[in-house]
Amino acid sequence: ETPWGKFPEYIVFRRRNNAKWFAVIMRISSNKLDTNKNEEMVNIVNLKAPPELIGSLRLKDDIYPAYHMNKEHWITIKLPGSLTDSE
Repeated sequence: ETPWGKFPEYIVFRRRNNAKWFAVIMRISSNKLDTNKNEEMVNIVNLKAPPELIGSLRLKDDIYPAYHMNKEHWITIKLPGSLTDSE
């Protein structure tokens, strides 16, 4: 669904059984992910992940602490990124 009228390109994915979010696709400035970056606009996906995996996932390139979400339960992945399909 697209819940924000101001940002119609932002897409939320919800679970069918309880309507809770599990992914959000957005377009943001790259300096929101890394303050050393410029203000280039990038596509991202925020994904809910098990807290015990968050730390190891953030060690990979193009995976960041969640943008605008709870950083204990969410990660942000830059799209397109360096991750393989299996990752």
